[in-house]
Amino acid sequence: MTTKETYAITGMSCAACSARIEKKLNSLNGVKATVNLATEKAAVEFDTDKVDSALIIKSVKKLGYGAIKKDADSAKKEREAKQRQLRSLQISLIVSIILTIPFVINMILNMMHISTIMQNPILQFILATIIQFGIGWRFYRNAFLTLRSKGTNMDVLVALGTSASYFFSIYIAFFSAPGHGKYGLYFETSAVIITLILLGKFFEASAKSRTGDAIKKLMGLQAKTAHILREGKELTIPIDQVQTDDVIFVRPGEKIPTDGIILSGNSSIDESMLTGESLPVDKNIGDSVIGATINKLGTFQYRATRVGKDAALAQIIQLVEDAQGSKAPIQKIADKISGIFVPIVLAIALITFLLHLFITGDITSSIISAVAVLVIACPCSLGLATPTAIMVGTGIGASAGILFKGGEYLEVCEKINAVVLDKTGTITYGRPAVTDVVPFDLSEKEAIRLAGIVELNSEHPLGQAIAEAATKDKSLPQPEKFEAIPGKGVRAEVDGQAYFLGTRTLMREVGLQTTPLEDSLLRFEQDGKTAMLLSNKQKILAIIAVADTIKENAHAVVAELRKMGIEPYMLTGDNTRTATAIAKQAGIEHIMAEVLPENKAAEVEKIQKSGKFVAMVGDGINDAPALARADIGIAMGTGTDVAIEAADITLMRGDLQSISQAIELSRRTMRKIRQNLFWALFYNSIGIPFAAIGLLNPMIAGAAMAFSSVTVVTNSLSLRRFHPTDSHSN
Repeated sequence: MTTKETYAITGMSCAACSARIEKKLNSLNGVKATVNLATEKAAVEFDTDKVDSALIIKSVKKLGYGAIKKDADSAKKEREAKQRQLRSLQISLIVSIILTIPFVINMILNMMHISTIMQNPILQFILATIIQFGIGWRFYRNAFLTLRSKGTNMDVLVALGTSASYFFSIYIAFFSAPGHGKYGLYFETSAVIITLILLGKFFEASAKSRTGDAIKKLMGLQAKTAHILREGKELTIPIDQVQTDDVIFVRPGEKIPTDGIILSGNSSIDESMLTGESLPVDKNIGDSVIGATINKLGTFQYRATRVGKDAALAQIIQLVEDAQGSKAPIQKIADKISGIFVPIVLAIALITFLLHLFITGDITSSIISAVAVLVIACPCSLGLATPTAIMVGTGIGASAGILFKGGEYLEVCEKINAVVLDKTGTITYGRPAVTDVVPFDLSEKEAIRLAGIVELNSEHPLGQAIAEAATKDKSLPQPEKFEAIPGKGVRAEVDGQAYFLGTRTLMREVGLQTTPLEDSLLRFEQDGKTAMLLSNKQKILAIIAVADTIKENAHAVVAELRKMGIEPYMLTGDNTRTATAIAKQAGIEHIMAEVLPENKAAEVEKIQKSGKFVAMVGDGINDAPALARADIGIAMGTGTDVAIEAADITLMRGDLQSISQAIELSRRTMRKIRQNLFWALFYNSIGIPFAAIGLLNPMIAGAAMAFSSVTVVTNSLSLRRFHPTDSHSN
């Protein structure tokens, strides 16, 4: 049996680390793993008949890293481990700075020809040794474990570079022949490099922690406790102790602990965190409630149906975590480069040393140039370029109700140049509504009131739409008699008088002529509306038109998609006349009407064959095949579970505007990734040659290396200035 588990990985320092762990895990029989440096997680899919979690954790530990399996307690363990790491790094950095400051002061004063006590080689040796083997022990340990497993990483480069400066200074100070002291000591070089690298690591870790803000915000939405009824007593328990079928009490102002069905009472609930809808939703007995939404008014009891990891919010959090932990295809470029980068750098450093020594005969300048190459070439920024941007991008999307199922979908979404929109429930609201009232010999208000009373007991969707329009402002009295006439309309008595509402056929059966109204009726029907006639026994009183109305922003969204270079299409099973009317209102030129559900995927394929990169947007079960067939499937979160499951992106708020927002977010994220990769590669391409020809001091190289990693993470974080819901975002 195949299963998928996530492990928190500790101790990784660069892209080479994540690449080595990934390679090791994938070498195990029946294992497929992806390791993400930015999230410090490994997503592992494995055959339980061949491998178990213990072997996976053991394999990671053999390489010198830690692994924590994700379970009910793992989030807490992971947070504690990261806090310990950050605290340890902070303490090491503070001590390293305190011990390094005397070296820096001495270096500055020496330039001014001022002597200090720090010129004493023994004092320099003591301070440098504490830094080299106390503070810097982490580099030696990790380098040893890496080399033992026949790999290389950033720690190997740092350990070699600083050791060269440190031991060469010992040679000059205590073992060199008279006259070699003219070279001076280079203890400060190794001390400053270690301090700068730790400073860069600290800034990087702090910045990386902010890339996960979206997950923290989502987790912060969860209720902490629940009031439940057990054995006749009301108890307040932690949310993680709530079980399926528990009866839960919710009072006004409280967060709903988990998903469930109302058993008694009623209320108005703020579901904006999930749907984006600012108005509270009325809930009664039998209605479902969602965990983390806020109870505004009434007190009610409900039965818990989905708890823990099965609850809606937990599944959203899991989806975002999976997306942040996945790899975008573009990351393969960085992974391939990182896999061979460190060995190449070691070779370049050795060649640099030998060439300098051969040309100048000066061992000091040869060592310094080789050390500069080792230090500046650390591939940290390259490994962080893609995952940090993916983390921020998916987090921004989640905050705006746009859920990407993986980093690969966030990447390919930018390629979309054609969007196929399902009509019902996507372009339209998916429910009929009164659009026009044309009264004769009475007011429009009276016409809709009468029609509402006539249809008050109707079970037909069109009748319910009329009743809903009439009861919007006030309640209506029940009709004295009601009769549904299948295929024709309804008859009802109001205040002792008979009224009819329905088709032309019904009017003719009553004995009324519809010929004078034919032009008006045809005009409504050409607009895709259903026109019904209200009458008494003597005359026709009004025409009432009902239709599935398009969403308010549909036309604006279609115009925006065109502005982005994306061609919109409309796909529907409705007749051509209705489809054309709706498409005209939305501003869509390409219409595919009267398409059977089983043929929707084929229509998407036709567009793909014309050279388009297609996104399909739908919300129904019959849209699932087309969603799966499209290059990107986008499900409206207000739709069915089947459609959401088949899609690559889910728009939780069911807002058409989210389509263009998702594409724009993808474009901006990919722009950041390309910027990050360019600067990471540009930095190494420029820095290594400068270091190799002796134009770069190792201390400056260390500062530049640290700065490059921080720059990449900061550039990714700058994406947070983009707010999808604000069209004026930068």
